[in-house]
Amino acid sequence: MTRVLGLLKAILLAPVLYVLLLGLGLASLAWNLIAMVLYPLLPAARGRVVGRAGIAYGYRGFWIIASLVGMMRIDARCLAPLRDEAGLVIVANHPTMLDALLLVAHLPRSACIMKASLMKNVFLGAGARLARYIRNDSARTMIKLAVADLREGGQLVIFPEGTRTEGGPLNPFRPGVTLIAKMAQAPIQTVFIDTDSPYLGKGWPIWRVPPLPIVFNLRLGERFAPSQDSDALLAQLENYYRHHTEARTGSAPATECQSSRAPTLS
Repeated sequence: MTRVLGLLKAILLAPVLYVLLLGLGLASLAWNLIAMVLYPLLPAARGRVVGRAGIAYGYRGFWIIASLVGMMRIDARCLAPLRDEAGLVIVANHPTMLDALLLVAHLPRSACIMKASLMKNVFLGAGARLARYIRNDSARTMIKLAVADLREGGQLVIFPEGTRTEGGPLNPFRPGVTLIAKMAQAPIQTVFIDTDSPYLGKGWPIWRVPPLPIVFNLRLGERFAPSQDSDALLAQLENYYRHHTEARTGSAPATECQSSRAPTLS
């Protein structure tokens, strides 16, 4: 009986999911039209603040509506102490395509590293340019822009796996994040994204309805100090994530928070 009720609930909520996604697309398009007008009018520093706040509150509205209609259950309270902290690198595991939206919705100072091609995307490009998100068209330029943004008090959201996790709890980490932290002398705050849903994971199309509601819990891990040996720190960071994600494989999502001032490892 419980299984039948769950199936009926999923069938009823499926159209709601499509309406929400359509609304997100239309809202993104509308914001990009506004951003196109604002970009040449605002100074770079002001445009960055306005652009990031617009993206953050737009996505925040999407998550609130999705939660109110029963599509999702999201606990991101652990991120609250990070909102106003300047010059911080925030790293996270990457189970789904929704991860960046979750993080920037609750961290309005933050920038993401984006594919250069997405800077021309009709739904994302103008807003990303206004927010001064980081282009990845060349490694040298990407690192230079990321370091400059951190030194100006921004936050950088980065997924060291480089792409969504596939075939296991964690992909190998790619170089870059610890080098950026070293050059900017910025601490690295780890975040764990726990979810019980395969939705928009690697190989899951956007139109395919998952079991509902989708559950996300975001929790803070340890904080790592920048190191002169960025390669060694990258290996340490990957081992830390691998240990904690493998330990949680098959278990329910966590709900605990560590302090935003978690012990600093070096």
